[in-house]
Amino acid sequence: MPYISVRGFDHYYEWITASGSEQTGKPTMVFIHGWGGSCRYWQSTAQALTDQFDCLLYDMRGFGRSQPSPATKLAVRVQPVGTTNVAVLEKAATTKSASSPLPSAACLEDRSIASYEMESYAEDLAALLDALKLSQVYLNAHSMGASVAVFFLNLCRDRVKKAILTCSGVFEYEEKSFATFHKFGTYVVKFRPRWLYQLPLADRFFMARFLHRSLPRAISRAFLDDFLMADYEAAVGTVYTSVSKKAAEIMPQEFARLSVPTLLVAGEHDIIIPAKLGKQAASVSSQVTFTIIPNTAHFPMLEDTPTYLQCIRDFLA
Repeated sequence: MPYISVRGFDHYYEWITASGSEQTGKPTMVFIHGWGGSCRYWQSTAQALTDQFDCLLYDMRGFGRSQPSPATKLAVRVQPVGTTNVAVLEKAATTKSASSPLPSAACLEDRSIASYEMESYAEDLAALLDALKLSQVYLNAHSMGASVAVFFLNLCRDRVKKAILTCSGVFEYEEKSFATFHKFGTYVVKFRPRWLYQLPLADRFFMARFLHRSLPRAISRAFLDDFLMADYEAAVGTVYTSVSKKAAEIMPQEFARLSVPTLLVAGEHDIIIPAKLGKQAASVSSQVTFTIIPNTAHFPMLEDTPTYLQCIRDFLA
C-alpha cells in the first residue's frame, strides 16, 4: 500500500484512474472523507469519474490507514465547554523500550505542530499535494472532510479549479447541545471494542442514522471497520474541533470568502448535517451552487449514485 510522509505523519493514498492505478495525465480530482471513515467509501464514485479525471484518494491523519506510529501519540486535552472548545495538543511519547524506541526529536517536533483543527487538516492536504507535485486539482469532499476543504479553498484558492462539497453546512452555537454532543461522541469513541465487528447486524445498526436507503452489507461493514480503526485521539479531537463554538463562528466567514466555483450537495433526509444548514452556507456565497438529492441522507453518493454523478457532471460541464 502506498504511503507518503506529510508533515511528519505517514499518510495512505491511492490513485484510481482509467488505467487502474497509474496517472494518465487527466485533471486530478482529490477526494476527502468524513469523520470516522476512510477514503475507501469514495472508491466507487472515483471509479465512475475516471473518464474525466485521475482520482486521488487519501486517508486523513488518524483515520483509515493513516495511523500514528506506536512510538508516538498525540495526547488531546480538551478545554471545558464554554471556554474555547478547541483541542489543545500535547506532545507525548511512550515509555522507551527495546521494542519501541522513542522517536527522534525532529519527529516529535514535526508531530507537535499537528493538531485536530480543520485548518490543520487543510494544511496537511496542501503538503500532500506538494509532496505529489500536484499544482492544481478539483476537490470532492464529504461531511467533516468538506469543512477541511472549505479551509483549503481559502488557504490555496489558486490550486483548485472547482470543488464539490457533499453534506456540509453552517450551524449556530448552542452550548448545551454541543456539550451533549461532545460527551456522547467521546463515549462512543472510547467504548468501541473490535469484537463489535463480529456481531450480526452491528454494521446495520451503526449505519442506520446516516442513511435513508440501505446499502449493501459489504459497504456497511467497511464503514464499521473504519470507525473501529480510527485513532482515539484523532476521533475525539475532531469531535471537539469540527463541532464547536469556534467552528460555528468561523465557518460562515469561510464560506463567505470562497472564490472557487463550488457545488454543495445535500441529502434530503440527512439528520447529521440537515439540508437547511447546507442551504444557509450556500446563501452567504455567490460562488456556491446548492442542490438537494431526494430520498437520500448523509451518503447521497452511495444512496443514489446515478443522481449524484449527474449533479457532478452537470456542475463540471
